[in-house]
Amino acid sequence: MTDLWLRCRTRRAMPRARVVCLPHAGGTAGFYLSWAANAPAGLEVLAVQYPGRGDRITEPCPTDLGELSHAIAAALAPLNDCPLVLFGHSLGAIVAYEVARTLQSAHGVDPAHLVVSGRRAPSDPPGGDVHRWPDADMVDELVRLGGTDGALLRHPEARAVFLPAIRADFRLAETYRHRTGMEPRCPLTAVIGTGDTEVNAAQASRWAAHTTAAFSLRLLPGGHFYLLKEEDAVLAILEGTA
Repeated sequence: MTDLWLRCRTRRAMPRARVVCLPHAGGTAGFYLSWAANAPAGLEVLAVQYPGRGDRITEPCPTDLGELSHAIAAALAPLNDCPLVLFGHSLGAIVAYEVARTLQSAHGVDPAHLVVSGRRAPSDPPGGDVHRWPDADMVDELVRLGGTDGALLRHPEARAVFLPAIRADFRLAETYRHRTGMEPRCPLTAVIGTGDTEVNAAQASRWAAHTTAAFSLRLLPGGHFYLLKEEDAVLAILEGTA
């Protein structure tokens, strides 16, 4: 299970903490490869590989966020030799939040910290219908958000390969509805770009209601994909949470 879900480029012999990264819509574990290499010596960075992309491209894409979070939590539960920090960006923020809840409720495991990036709070209605848009319009939206320059996805052959996972992930993000229940008992940090058009500081601040521990909000320069240029700053935040 762990080998199926988790990828780690740089192993640490005796990590002070383990950071598990949950990708954005359409994202892969490879998005975080440089983080694994550049993280401070005490941090071991792992990334989750969702089905339907990368080396799991032949598998069906996730259609139920609850099932997805339970499968990821089951893979993480045995990794209890050091503190576990969860980091999720955009869709990954909601996945990380639900994984934290499932680790607590189903496995008796409390993450050391939950870091959510580029996403409004779970109790805010997500809205949006990008998952229903035609292919060309969806590609334009991805370019607007800044996660890709769109060059590859202008080709029909590439769209056929990559857009199914992206569309499925947008469906998960846009149809998510918060369920009342146990909130994470760990500290929670929300991080957004100052120019993010998808979430503002007021919306990100409402994550405070989704932890029973301390909450903090961090703002970094950039738009929705601020973390592409602010990798060092994000890694510093993660080091401070461990």
